[in-house]
Amino acid sequence: MASERRSKTRAAHQAASTPDDQAPWADLEMTVPTDRGHASVVALVECTLVELTHEAVGAVFVSRQVGRSSRTQYVAGDDIGEQFQKRHFDDRLGRHETTVPRRTVRDELITQLTRSASTTAERSGEEAASEPDTFVVKPVRELRTP
Repeated sequence: MASERRSKTRAAHQAASTPDDQAPWADLEMTVPTDRGHASVVALVECTLVELTHEAVGAVFVSRQVGRSSRTQYVAGDDIGEQFQKRHFDDRLGRHETTVPRRTVRDELITQLTRSASTTAERSGEEAASEPDTFVVKPVRELRTP
C-alpha cells in the first residue's frame, strides 16, 4: 500500500516536472576513471541522490574486470531519500538485494567514481579490462536484471 502510494506520488511528480516524459538525468553516463576532481564527483553524487529520490530514475555502476563484471543498481526506497534499494549482480556470485541508508549509497558511489586507472588494474590483479567501468542514470523502467 505504501509502495503503491510512493509510486503514484513519484509518477505524478515526474509528469509535472518533465512534460515530454523524459527524466532530466535520463541520459547521464560517464566512464570511470574520470578526470573530474573529488569535489565535482561529490557534487555529482549528491545531485544523483536527489534525482533518485524525486524522479523515477535509478543509478547503475558497472564494474568490468578481466573475465568478470558486476552491476550495482541504486533505486530510491522512500520519498524522503533516506533509504535506497541496492541490487548487486555479479557474474560469479549471483544476485543480492538489500536496503541501505543514503550515507552508504553516497560513500559507495564516491568511492567507485573516484577510482583511478591503476586501482582498477590492481583490483583485477591483471591488466585493466578493455572496457572501462561506467556509471549511468536511467529511467527505472529501463533497469535490467542480467
